[in-house]
Amino acid sequence: MPHGSEETTVNRFAFVVHPLSVDFIHQHPHYRWSRYLPDGLVEAIGAWFPPLYLGRIRGGHSPATGQRIEGYLYTLGATPRQMLRHSPAFTYARLRLAARMAEQRGARILGLGAFTSVIGDGGLTLARQVGIAITSGNSLTAAVTLETARQAVLRMAGLQLAQARAMVIGASGAIGSACARLLAREAGSLALVSKDAHKLEELQRRILAETPQARVTSGTRAEDLLAGCDLVITATSAIGQRVLDITRCKPGAVICDVARPPNVSAPEAALRPDVLVIESGEVLVPGDVDFGYDLGLPPKITYACLAETMLLAMEGRFEDYTLGRDIAPERVSEIFALFQKHGFQLAVLRSFDKPVSEDDLAHRRALADELRTNGSFQKADPPQRR
Repeated sequence: MPHGSEETTVNRFAFVVHPLSVDFIHQHPHYRWSRYLPDGLVEAIGAWFPPLYLGRIRGGHSPATGQRIEGYLYTLGATPRQMLRHSPAFTYARLRLAARMAEQRGARILGLGAFTSVIGDGGLTLARQVGIAITSGNSLTAAVTLETARQAVLRMAGLQLAQARAMVIGASGAIGSACARLLAREAGSLALVSKDAHKLEELQRRILAETPQARVTSGTRAEDLLAGCDLVITATSAIGQRVLDITRCKPGAVICDVARPPNVSAPEAALRPDVLVIESGEVLVPGDVDFGYDLGLPPKITYACLAETMLLAMEGRFEDYTLGRDIAPERVSEIFALFQKHGFQLAVLRSFDKPVSEDDLAHRRALADELRTNGSFQKADPPQRR
């Protein structure tokens, strides 16, 4: 698409998402008719949809350099469950088409949202098959997760990470391993959990080679290592499976749930109202940004994977950036430095789509104290959220 001379200073990017559940398909204006059909049928058919253009992302700019950016948002039709039922090649074909559509609009980099960065080899194959740069966004997701965890543990328990025992569930994955390698440098001790014992052993060896002073344990079951953990980061794509037993968490623990769909449900969290379960990887974007589509987040807030794509466009880094399963800690540090340079900020802490207030934190701390003292707590109404 040709652009006028007044737009030559705008750096363009694109980002691809997908429905997290069949409800997202029902809600789309083009597919409201689908609510009259069985959900299983709609979900299966939706996987075959071609990429759909959702809208234009406008208004982003860097307060540091003045660089303006504009993006194009696309969606696939497949839910995570459907992506797992099909081969990676099935998803790659649709991502290639989305990349071509984006390139025709002038985008020079495409970000992979949610499960599109998980399927297959984390974007490596796609990057070889398309004409624009690709990034999974996982570097900034790891950086923002760790920064959010630091703030949450400090506010909830008054602890610096150096005083805390941390756990990473899904430690052998891309985001999980990046978080683990960086946490090992900072946390008082670290527990690694993954179903893949071989990869877990390799990761533990790598961490100890990089950070010999780290105190690291590992196992294939979270429950075996959960006691005493002040912080739990869940970074696994365990669709429909329980990744931890929240009732066994330490009183007043913090759980940072990176996964989309989330690993911890609201009904699970309600079993332990003293434990703070927060969404991780949410970012406030500078400028009067309009995402052109309801992503299910407050205004000007987006996920870190999309924010990474926006940052690279602001910086003019039209290159394959975060690909594959092995994310270098140096890359995480680099993208977080760009995050700070261009005026991006962490979003307020949120738990199940609602902001976490100081009253809410105080209530949870009081429940944790009661649980530590009495071994149980009396049912009490939580504070009203503001």
